[in-house]
Amino acid sequence: MLAIVIPYYKLSFFDETLASLAHQTDKRFKVYIGDDASPEKPTELLEKYEGKFDFVYHRFESNLGGTSLPQQWERCIALSGDEEWVMILGDDDYIGDRVVEEFYAHWPEFQSKSNVVRFASRTIVQEENHQAPICYHPVWESATDAYLRKFKFLTRSSLSEYVFSKKSYEKFGFYNYPLAWNSDDRAWLDFSEDQPIYSINEAVVCSRLSAINITGKKDNAVLKNASLVQFYQFLIEHKSQHYTKFDNVKIIRQYQYVLQCTKKLESKDWLFLVTHYLKNATIEVVAGFLKKYV
Repeated sequence: MLAIVIPYYKLSFFDETLASLAHQTDKRFKVYIGDDASPEKPTELLEKYEGKFDFVYHRFESNLGGTSLPQQWERCIALSGDEEWVMILGDDDYIGDRVVEEFYAHWPEFQSKSNVVRFASRTIVQEENHQAPICYHPVWESATDAYLRKFKFLTRSSLSEYVFSKKSYEKFGFYNYPLAWNSDDRAWLDFSEDQPIYSINEAVVCSRLSAINITGKKDNAVLKNASLVQFYQFLIEHKSQHYTKFDNVKIIRQYQYVLQCTKKLESKDWLFLVTHYLKNATIEVVAGFLKKYV
């Protein structure tokens, strides 16, 4: 069975989230709502959905997402029962009517072959009242290739459109990046355990971009950059074998750019950069780097 976990904090678009669950053509799922001590209590709204789908609501005594969003996700997942698959759905996102139906329809295709499943997705740009085109994916794709496409702005990716094996989650957990800015990217690389991601393009998950969520806010760039620095360093040190030298250099250059946005580079930073440029770069690239920075 499928657990749909909602780390709740904002009421603004929550009705649309819940309505999308009530409209599912296949009710073989259970929803676990973890209220992060929100000042906007959803209890009155939840009464509207009693009996329309199976859900459990729990209000935590203290706010955790303000200091560690990944830890808030994890304590919400801990509310779930014996379900083997988990979706974390944002409280401002929503899913198409046939998401659960398609999950079970495709089950024979990915069972025992993949730990991570994703749906086609669409970004809703709230302030512009705009729906981006639906983003489809290769049916089978390695997690490293999937991230590289995101890195190159050839696709989009967010937390809500993924379903993952609880067993693989329990093995790795979510890495605690600032604002959880890259915690989902890291999760798919970890959870996949070198098995490919399986994509279901017949149903769509909609992810909202607004001025009140982390992605849409403009005042948190420092923390987003701090997350990117840590995540790019992880890619460079642990995933470079999956990429060409050309793509590795692109990642290293972006790491260098973001790092320089956060601080003045020290000798250890230059040593790290030069070492990895030398491992991956052509003679021409190394010469250009030395000319510019040394």
